[in-house]
Formats: sequence, structure tokens, C-alpha cells
Amino acid sequence: MSKNPFKFGSIVDDPHFINRENEISRVMSLLDSSNHLIIISPRRFGKSSLIFKVVKQTTRPVVSIDLQIITTVEDFAAQLLKRIYRVYHFEKVKQIVRNFRIIPTISINPVNNEVDIAFQSVSSHLPMLEDVMNLMEKLSNERKKLIIILDEFQEARRISPDLLKQLRSIIQHHKHINYVFLGSQESLMRDIFEKKKSPFYHFGMLMLLGKIPREDFEVYLTKGLHAVTRNNVRISEEILNITNSHPYYTQQLAFVVWNILHQKSESDNPIEQAINELILMHDMDYEILWNTFNRTD
Repeated sequence: MSKNPFKFGSIVDDPHFINRENEISRVMSLLDSSNHLIIISPRRFGKSSLIFKVVKQTTRPVVSIDLQIITTVEDFAAQLLKRIYRVYHFEKVKQIVRNFRIIPTISINPVNNEVDIAFQSVSSHLPMLEDVMNLMEKLSNERKKLIIILDEFQEARRISPDLLKQLRSIIQHHKHINYVFLGSQESLMRDIFEKKKSPFYHFGMLMLLGKIPREDFEVYLTKGLHAVTRNNVRISEEILNITNSHPYYTQQLAFVVWNILHQKSESDNPIEQAINELILMHDMDYEILWNTFNRTD
């Protein structure tokens, strides 16, 4: 039985990863240096997929955290430490944590054997942040440098007005870590990394991630649709005319079109049918959005 070759909504790797050879080369080159990287693009353009494809090739240790899920500085420090325990030997980390100025509560979840960590709320966050982030520097080394990925980094200001200043004061001294900052709100990210008054002014190499070139996407779609239709070239072109090569929406529409064609080969208008199905799937989303508008809107 044929399997749907299209994937959307999560980080993708081969065979779902499309081209990006130039971007991969640039990211790889930068991570081989002592510099830091900033990647900006709209949501669902494939920032995370790109960076995780590269770090997978390096085989270096990686700590990744999405700042959208973080509520407080204490939560940020705890989530970072939790991920450090996943990467490095438990006892080695434990020995250093014992010397923290603010000792976290650490327990083992008996269900999944995962480490649970919590810091108490404190008036000054700097000692806690310093201890956790300097722990990462101590664990890293020149031979196998740690890569730290901070996704949706523009959220730092929401977490705490002082977080950017505190982070900059700590990580500017780190020599064995490559930091990767991902962001989907270009104006806020540029404020952080391009305004002279910002603590992170010119802190790393800025890279804007665009859409996947249409010709690369067309080859990928044509190959994926080959098993279910003789009109794969024409349908691929029509899909891209609608999605304008947006990575997420192209994969999503192609996924539904493939299912339609697989169930009923050579459907009269599989793309229109797929669009109608997607609209129905998101009907509740549209209704919720509509109800947020006032009458004037």
C-alpha cells in the first residue's frame, strides 16, 4: 500500500526535507566557527527543520528550548536545566548543581524517568541564570561544542523586561557554545539584534530564511504525486499557484490532494476538493476568529 509522502505541522527531515543546500552550507559554516546565528522567517517556513537537519549532521550536543512555552525567568532556568540533564551524564551535572547559589528542586518522574526541575521565585534572577548558563559552558568543550537553540527568541521581552540584558551579560563570556536564535516576528527580532541600544546589538550573523524555490518544490511534488496520478506535473503547478510555495501550506494541500487521488484516482478537481476539505477542517477556527471581531471590524 502506498504511503502519503507529504508531511506538515512538525519538524521534517529526509525524505520530506526539500533542498535548502545553500542555507545548510551557510549554517554549517557558521556553527564551525566561534560565532552565533540569528535566523528570521515567518512561522512555518522551516527554521527549526533547517537548524535540526544541520545539527544532526554535526553530531554535537544540542540544547533546544521554545520561549513561547516559558512563563517566567525561573521557568526558563528550570527548562534549560531539564534539557541539560537529557544531554549530559546525570551525576556529572548533579555535582555542579550542588554548588548553585539557588538550589532547584529536582525529582525523577517514575512514569517516564524524566527529570523534573523547579526553581523558587526569587527577587534577583541573575545568580540563578548565571549558574544554569555557566553550567552549560563548563560541560561543553572545544572538541565537541554545545549548540544552544533559543526558538521564538523575541518572546524574551515578554518573559521579563530584564531578561535580554541578563542573558547578554552572561553568554558574552562563553567560548565553547554556539548560540542559535530563531524568530518569526521580524520587526521584534531586528529590534533585538540591530538596534544600537539593545544588549544583543550585532551579537551574531543574521540570516533571513525565504521560501523554498518554486522549481525545487515542483520537482518534489511531481515525484510525490507520481504514484496516484498521471497528471502529477499539472497538479503540482496548480498547487504551487495557490500556495505560492509556502512550505507548510504546500505540504498540507499536497497531503490532502494525494489522499483524494489515492482514494479515487483521477478525480475531476482534486485541488478544489482538497481546499474545501481544509476549509471545513478549520471551520471552528474561522468562527472563533470571527467572534473576536467587533461590529465595526
